[in-house]
Amino acid sequence: MTGKTYAILGAGGSFGIHAAFYLLDHANPKRVIGIGRNPLRPEPFSLGIEKRDGYVYHAWHVTHELDLLLELLDREKPQVIINFAAQGEGAVSWKHSWRFFETNSMALARLSEELMQRPWLERFIQIGTSEMYGSVDHASTEDDPIKPTSPYAASKVAFDMYLESVHRFQKFPMNIIRPSNAYCPAQLLHRVIPKTIWCGLTGNKLPLHGGGRAEKSYIHARDLGRAIHLVAEKAPLGVVYNAGPAEPTSIREVVERTARALDIPFEDLCEVTDDRLGQDSRYWLDSSRIRRDVGWEPRIGWDEGLAEMVEWGRRYRREISDWPTNYVLRA
Repeated sequence: MTGKTYAILGAGGSFGIHAAFYLLDHANPKRVIGIGRNPLRPEPFSLGIEKRDGYVYHAWHVTHELDLLLELLDREKPQVIINFAAQGEGAVSWKHSWRFFETNSMALARLSEELMQRPWLERFIQIGTSEMYGSVDHASTEDDPIKPTSPYAASKVAFDMYLESVHRFQKFPMNIIRPSNAYCPAQLLHRVIPKTIWCGLTGNKLPLHGGGRAEKSYIHARDLGRAIHLVAEKAPLGVVYNAGPAEPTSIREVVERTARALDIPFEDLCEVTDDRLGQDSRYWLDSSRIRRDVGWEPRIGWDEGLAEMVEWGRRYRREISDWPTNYVLRA
């Protein structure tokens, strides 16, 4: 029996791509529709997702082409919409911070208000961020105080709170997943793990901000895809879920583990630099609610995940060697 139609917003990014692969492999979908602001990137950053049966990709901009996006959704009538679309990267959000609210708050509120009028929608899943809890000394639960420490995180908080209000008072069928930092093959090179691999393969030095003391929690994007599928199938509507590992890992340890996966001495791979503005010291999530409600917990450990990343880097070494390694802010 053919399943549901899924639409993924922000589907040109690596996490959206891995979510699409997971749904195609495990959800028996009628169709998975990817929607991003740009055409898909070359194969190192798209993994050939457009070749998969049951998948189609469209380039529409959620902020500036909402009318065209809604025309597409009205034609396809996806029962489940998963939203990754966002201006990302908290570290750069101190400049032109209004851009982050333009997309992460305003555009998504406009979209949601339109979707409230669509009877075909069964569930809207927003992919939030663990950064909205700020730096913590314990594993944050979904009910902990919200303490964003960047304009990016504040813009994500605003839409989460909007969704909670429209679910409570207008029955908008939503869930929010707040994942820890995800990583995966095809991730852009400004993120620490692919950038470390790029440095190791090209002979560059990784700038290790603050010596890598900051601790973050990491999951493979395939584990995030499984969380999305389980929430879409089993979760009660209106519930917010954290999704992360039991313990955080320091950035230094992440780089050390990546160096071992590359078989390169840690000292040859990086150089210590100053901390970034607003750098939180620890992101850490309590994921007991999603484990209790839908049976999710991460399955992919560091060894398996980093081996995949190194294999990806070596396979596409020539193509990624000249690819930009800095985040570029765009509308």
